Amino acid sequence: MNITAIIVAALIVGCVGAIIGFFLGISGEKFKVEVDEREEAIIGVLPGNNCGGCGYAGCSGLAAAIVKGEAPVNQCPVGGAPVAAKVGEIMGVAAEEGVRKAAFVKCAGTCEKANKDYEYTGVEDCAAMAFVPNGGPKSCNYGCLGFGNCVKACPFDAIHIVDGIALVDKEQCKACGKCVAACPKHLIELIPYDFKHAVQCSSKDKGKDVMKACSVGCIGCHLCEKNCPSDAVHVVDNIAYIDQEKCTGCGICAEKCPKKIIL
Repeated sequence: MNITAIIVAALIVGCVGAIIGFFLGISGEKFKVEVDEREEAIIGVLPGNNCGGCGYAGCSGLAAAIVKGEAPVNQCPVGGAPVAAKVGEIMGVAAEEGVRKAAFVKCAGTCEKANKDYEYTGVEDCAAMAFVPNGGPKSCNYGCLGFGNCVKACPFDAIHIVDGIALVDKEQCKACGKCVAACPKHLIELIPYDFKHAVQCSSKDKGKDVMKACSVGCIGCHLCEKNCPSDAVHVVDNIAYIDQEKCTGCGICAEKCPKKIIL
Protein backbone atom coordinates (compact mmCIF):
# COMPACT_ATOMS: atom_id res chain seq x y z
CA MET A 1 0.00 0.00 0.00
CA ASN A 2 1.35 3.40 -1.00
CA ILE A 3 1.40 5.62 2.10
CA THR A 4 2.07 8.70 0.01
CA ALA A 5 -1.07 8.11 -2.07
CA ILE A 6 -3.17 7.78 1.10
CA ILE A 7 -1.78 11.01 2.52
CA VAL A 8 -2.37 12.86 -0.76
CA ALA A 9 -5.95 11.57 -0.95
CA ALA A 10 -6.62 12.63 2.64
CA LEU A 11 -5.22 16.09 1.96
CA ILE A 12 -7.36 16.45 -1.17
CA VAL A 13 -10.51 15.39 0.70
CA GLY A 14 -9.67 17.73 3.56
CA CYS A 15 -9.04 20.67 1.23
CA VAL A 16 -12.26 20.04 -0.70
CA GLY A 17 -14.17 19.86 2.60
CA ALA A 18 -12.64 23.10 3.81
CA ILE A 19 -13.46 24.88 0.53
CA ILE A 20 -17.07 23.63 0.57
CA GLY A 21 -17.42 24.66 4.21
CA PHE A 22 -16.03 28.10 3.42
CA PHE A 23 -18.51 28.65 0.58
CA LEU A 24 -21.40 27.31 2.66
CA GLY A 25 -20.51 29.70 5.43
CA ILE A 26 -20.45 32.65 3.05
CA SER A 27 -23.72 31.55 1.42
CA GLY A 28 -25.36 31.13 4.81
CA GLU A 29 -24.47 34.68 5.77
CA LYS A 30 -25.43 36.13 2.40
CA PHE A 31 -28.76 34.37 1.99
CA LYS A 32 -29.88 34.02 5.61
CA VAL A 33 -33.40 35.16 6.38
CA GLU A 34 -33.63 37.64 9.19
CA VAL A 35 -36.12 36.52 11.86
CA ASP A 36 -37.89 39.10 13.98
CA GLU A 37 -36.92 38.67 17.62
CA ARG A 38 -40.58 39.00 18.57
CA GLU A 39 -41.41 35.96 16.45
CA GLU A 40 -38.91 33.85 18.39
CA ALA A 41 -40.28 35.19 21.66
CA ILE A 42 -43.86 34.37 20.66
CA ILE A 43 -42.88 30.83 19.68
CA GLY A 44 -41.41 30.52 23.15
CA VAL A 45 -44.72 31.29 24.89
CA LEU A 46 -47.04 29.36 22.55
CA PRO A 47 -48.00 25.84 23.75
CA GLY A 48 -46.01 24.07 21.03
CA ASN A 49 -48.76 21.56 20.23
CA ASN A 50 -48.72 22.46 16.53
CA CYS A 51 -52.35 21.34 16.37
CA GLY A 52 -53.37 23.75 13.62
CA GLY A 53 -56.42 24.92 15.55
CA CYS A 54 -55.36 28.54 14.97
CA GLY A 55 -55.65 28.08 11.22
CA TYR A 56 -51.91 28.22 10.58
CA ALA A 57 -49.26 25.58 9.97
CA GLY A 58 -48.18 25.07 13.55
CA CYS A 59 -47.05 27.48 16.25
CA SER A 60 -44.22 28.94 14.15
CA GLY A 61 -46.70 29.78 11.39
CA LEU A 62 -48.97 31.55 13.87
CA ALA A 63 -46.07 33.44 15.43
CA ALA A 64 -45.01 34.73 12.01
CA ALA A 65 -48.58 35.78 11.21
CA ILE A 66 -48.93 37.66 14.51
CA VAL A 67 -45.70 39.57 13.96
CA LYS A 68 -46.83 40.50 10.43
CA GLY A 69 -50.15 41.70 11.78
CA GLU A 70 -52.08 38.99 9.92
CA ALA A 71 -53.42 37.33 13.08
CA PRO A 72 -54.57 38.68 16.46
CA VAL A 73 -52.56 37.99 19.60
CA ASN A 74 -55.36 35.79 20.97
CA GLN A 75 -55.50 33.50 17.93
CA CYS A 76 -54.23 30.41 19.79
CA PRO A 77 -57.24 28.39 21.04
CA VAL A 78 -55.09 26.07 23.13
CA GLY A 79 -53.23 28.69 25.12
CA GLY A 80 -56.33 30.76 25.77
CA ALA A 81 -56.26 34.02 27.72
CA PRO A 82 -52.96 33.40 29.62
CA VAL A 83 -50.98 32.86 26.42
CA ALA A 84 -52.79 35.72 24.66
CA ALA A 85 -51.72 38.07 27.46
CA LYS A 86 -48.06 37.04 27.08
CA VAL A 87 -48.16 37.39 23.31
CA GLY A 88 -49.84 40.78 23.67
CA GLU A 89 -47.07 41.89 26.02
CA ILE A 90 -44.45 40.87 23.45
CA MET A 91 -46.29 42.73 20.69
CA GLY A 92 -46.98 45.73 22.93
CA VAL A 93 -50.74 45.54 22.54
CA ALA A 94 -53.62 44.63 24.84
CA ALA A 95 -55.02 41.13 24.33
CA GLU A 96 -58.77 41.07 24.00
CA GLU A 97 -60.34 38.36 26.10
CA GLY A 98 -61.72 35.72 23.76
CA VAL A 99 -64.66 33.43 24.45
CA ARG A 100 -63.54 30.01 25.58
CA LYS A 101 -65.00 27.30 23.40
CA ALA A 102 -65.36 23.54 23.49
CA ALA A 103 -66.41 20.87 21.03
CA PHE A 104 -70.04 19.76 21.14
CA VAL A 105 -71.38 16.56 19.56
CA LYS A 106 -74.83 17.04 18.07
CA CYS A 107 -76.03 13.49 18.62
CA ALA A 108 -77.52 11.63 21.58
CA GLY A 109 -78.21 8.38 19.76
CA THR A 110 -76.58 5.92 22.12
CA CYS A 111 -76.74 2.16 21.56
CA GLU A 112 -79.92 2.01 23.61
CA LYS A 113 -81.67 4.96 21.97
CA ALA A 114 -80.68 4.63 18.31
CA ASN A 115 -81.98 1.80 16.14
CA LYS A 116 -79.84 -0.26 13.76
CA ASP A 117 -80.64 -1.53 10.29
CA TYR A 118 -78.10 -4.33 10.54
CA GLU A 119 -75.06 -5.56 12.47
CA TYR A 120 -71.83 -4.30 10.99
CA THR A 121 -68.55 -6.22 11.06
CA GLY A 122 -65.58 -4.72 9.32
CA VAL A 123 -63.20 -1.77 9.33
CA GLU A 124 -64.06 0.51 12.25
CA ASP A 125 -63.59 3.84 10.55
CA CYS A 126 -66.24 6.57 10.27
CA ALA A 127 -65.07 7.71 6.83
CA ALA A 128 -65.28 4.15 5.51
CA MET A 129 -69.01 4.08 6.28
CA ALA A 130 -69.62 6.08 3.11
CA PHE A 131 -69.00 2.85 1.22
CA VAL A 132 -71.36 0.57 3.16
CA PRO A 133 -75.18 0.28 2.84
CA ASN A 134 -77.10 3.33 4.14
CA GLY A 135 -73.86 4.99 5.22
CA GLY A 136 -73.52 2.77 8.29
CA PRO A 137 -75.52 0.37 10.47
CA LYS A 138 -77.48 3.05 12.36
CA SER A 139 -80.98 3.80 11.09
CA CYS A 140 -80.34 7.54 11.42
CA ASN A 141 -78.19 8.71 8.53
CA TYR A 142 -77.24 11.83 10.49
CA GLY A 143 -76.16 10.11 13.71
CA CYS A 144 -72.75 9.51 15.25
CA LEU A 145 -71.20 6.35 13.79
CA GLY A 146 -69.21 5.65 16.94
CA PHE A 147 -65.99 4.41 15.36
CA GLY A 148 -63.86 7.17 16.82
CA ASN A 149 -62.21 9.10 14.00
CA CYS A 150 -62.65 12.15 16.23
CA VAL A 151 -60.97 10.31 19.10
CA LYS A 152 -57.96 9.50 16.93
CA ALA A 153 -57.74 13.11 15.73
CA CYS A 154 -57.86 14.74 19.18
CA PRO A 155 -54.34 15.57 20.44
CA PHE A 156 -55.61 16.29 23.97
CA ASP A 157 -57.48 13.06 24.83
CA ALA A 158 -60.63 15.14 25.24
CA ILE A 159 -63.10 12.98 23.32
CA HIS A 160 -64.06 9.32 23.71
CA ILE A 161 -66.68 6.91 22.44
CA VAL A 162 -69.15 6.14 25.22
CA ASP A 163 -72.13 3.86 24.60
CA GLY A 164 -71.83 4.20 20.85
CA ILE A 165 -71.43 7.98 20.52
CA ALA A 166 -68.66 10.52 20.91
CA LEU A 167 -68.54 12.32 24.24
CA VAL A 168 -66.44 15.45 24.85
CA ASP A 169 -64.66 16.24 28.11
CA LYS A 170 -65.07 20.02 28.21
CA GLU A 171 -62.28 20.45 30.73
CA GLN A 172 -59.76 18.68 28.49
CA CYS A 173 -60.97 20.21 25.22
CA LYS A 174 -58.83 23.03 23.82
CA ALA A 175 -61.14 23.83 20.88
CA CYS A 176 -58.43 23.08 18.33
CA GLY A 177 -61.04 21.88 15.83
CA LYS A 178 -59.32 18.61 14.91
CA CYS A 179 -62.39 16.55 15.80
CA VAL A 180 -64.62 18.92 13.82
CA ALA A 181 -62.57 18.27 10.68
CA ALA A 182 -62.36 14.51 11.33
CA CYS A 183 -66.11 13.86 11.61
CA PRO A 184 -67.52 12.86 8.19
CA LYS A 185 -71.07 13.46 9.43
CA HIS A 186 -70.26 17.05 10.49
CA LEU A 187 -71.75 16.39 13.93
CA ILE A 188 -69.21 18.32 15.95
CA GLU A 189 -69.07 22.09 16.31
CA LEU A 190 -67.27 24.53 18.58
CA ILE A 191 -69.62 26.40 20.90
CA PRO A 192 -69.02 28.56 23.99
CA TYR A 193 -67.64 26.53 26.90
CA ASP A 194 -70.33 27.89 29.20
CA PHE A 195 -73.19 27.49 26.71
CA LYS A 196 -76.65 27.69 28.23
CA HIS A 197 -78.57 25.34 25.96
CA ALA A 198 -77.76 23.30 22.85
CA VAL A 199 -79.59 20.80 20.67
CA GLN A 200 -78.01 17.35 20.78
CA CYS A 201 -79.28 16.23 17.38
CA SER A 202 -78.52 16.86 13.70
CA SER A 203 -81.21 14.91 11.87
CA LYS A 204 -82.96 16.75 9.08
CA ASP A 205 -85.46 13.97 8.53
CA LYS A 206 -89.15 14.52 9.10
CA GLY A 207 -90.51 13.78 12.56
CA LYS A 208 -92.06 10.41 11.75
CA ASP A 209 -88.82 9.17 10.17
CA VAL A 210 -86.77 10.43 13.10
CA MET A 211 -88.95 8.52 15.57
CA LYS A 212 -88.42 5.31 13.60
CA ALA A 213 -84.65 5.73 13.80
CA CYS A 214 -84.05 7.18 17.28
CA SER A 215 -86.05 7.64 20.45
CA VAL A 216 -84.43 10.99 21.29
CA GLY A 217 -84.09 12.69 17.91
CA CYS A 218 -85.43 16.19 17.24
CA ILE A 219 -88.80 15.88 15.46
CA GLY A 220 -89.03 19.52 14.40
CA CYS A 221 -92.22 20.15 16.37
CA HIS A 222 -91.45 23.89 16.79
CA LEU A 223 -92.47 23.89 20.47
CA CYS A 224 -89.05 25.20 21.49
CA GLU A 225 -89.26 27.94 18.88
CA LYS A 226 -92.79 28.99 19.77
CA ASN A 227 -92.08 29.19 23.49
CA CYS A 228 -88.67 30.90 23.47
CA PRO A 229 -89.13 34.44 24.88
CA SER A 230 -85.85 35.72 23.42
CA ASP A 231 -86.26 34.49 19.82
CA ALA A 232 -83.13 32.37 20.23
CA VAL A 233 -84.51 29.10 18.85
CA HIS A 234 -85.51 28.42 15.26
CA VAL A 235 -86.36 25.22 13.43
CA VAL A 236 -84.67 25.00 10.03
CA ASP A 237 -84.84 21.90 7.83
CA ASN A 238 -86.69 19.97 10.55
CA ILE A 239 -83.98 20.57 13.19
CA ALA A 240 -83.89 23.15 15.99
CA TYR A 241 -80.98 25.58 16.22
CA ILE A 242 -80.15 27.79 19.19
CA ASP A 243 -78.48 31.18 18.79
CA GLN A 244 -76.00 31.20 21.67
CA GLU A 245 -75.77 34.99 21.68
CA LYS A 246 -79.52 35.42 22.09
CA CYS A 247 -80.07 32.55 24.52
CA THR A 248 -80.65 33.74 28.09
CA GLY A 249 -80.69 30.32 29.66
CA CYS A 250 -84.30 30.49 30.81
CA GLY A 251 -84.72 26.76 30.15
CA ILE A 252 -88.18 26.98 28.59
CA CYS A 253 -87.07 25.33 25.35
CA ALA A 254 -85.62 22.34 27.23
CA GLU A 255 -88.75 22.11 29.33
CA LYS A 256 -91.10 22.14 26.32
CA CYS A 257 -89.05 19.72 24.18
CA PRO A 258 -90.99 16.42 24.07
CA LYS A 259 -87.84 14.45 23.22
CA LYS A 260 -85.70 16.14 25.89
CA ILE A 261 -82.95 16.62 23.33
CA ILE A 262 -82.05 20.15 24.43
CA LEU A 263 -79.27 20.20 27.01
